[in-house]
Amino acid sequence: MHLGTKGCQAGLLLDFLRDYDADEIYLVGDIVDGWQLRSGWYWPQAHNDVVQKLLRKVRKGSTIIYVPGNHDEFLRDYIGTTFGGIEIAESRIHTAADGRRYLVIHGDQFDMVVRHAKWLAYLGDGAYSLALSVNTVLNKVRRRLGLAYWSLSAWAKLKVKNAVNFIGKFEEFLAAEARRVGADGVICGHIHHAANREIEGLRYLNTGDWVESCTAIVEHYDGRMEVLHYPSLLRARDAEAAAETRRTQDAAPGRRAVA
Repeated sequence: MHLGTKGCQAGLLLDFLRDYDADEIYLVGDIVDGWQLRSGWYWPQAHNDVVQKLLRKVRKGSTIIYVPGNHDEFLRDYIGTTFGGIEIAESRIHTAADGRRYLVIHGDQFDMVVRHAKWLAYLGDGAYSLALSVNTVLNKVRRRLGLAYWSLSAWAKLKVKNAVNFIGKFEEFLAAEARRVGADGVICGHIHHAANREIEGLRYLNTGDWVESCTAIVEHYDGRMEVLHYPSLLRARDAEAAAETRRTQDAAPGRRAVA
């Protein structure tokens, strides 16, 4: 989510939390961006609304497990404790409705840059923030031209060979860790690249983010896992509403002019 940054799509996230509910909710790391908040405080009302919405879900009976990531690593000092009914955990094995077991973990533990060259990770974070700033200006222009949202950083990840290789290795490491702990798959975050695919017989799921992709993973009541791209759902909903309006207008009786 990266609450505390200007890139966080808190408005869309809040709408998503209103639209969808769950018995169990996993916050898979980098929920609050401690790295950015240390360099400058940024916490608008929309970010506070997201936190309050999550706390209300707890009060209404949802179980929320918060698995910290590298940007909110300060919370790892509180592993095993509960805040406002939200449990802080290093990782968790989630058993789905179909009996499959998933390792839920942020994933930064398997990022060699974060583990062994944190200064480089900070530098990369700064470059990413710059890309987001450029992206904001670029997409304002695209909106005026009637064009859809386009992600500069996502495009760069898929075009730069080293980034593609990093994503591939990261996915393989996480799948191997799931196999090591006896799970059938892994649910992670960290690399901002939503995915739902099979790796050597294990299911690899990545939540993506609420900075650019605005994606989340949902489990259906039969245990099926799905990556939801919320902006696409909203566009489909708007298109259906427009189509329904047209059908209603077409079905309305004609009017007669009387002179």
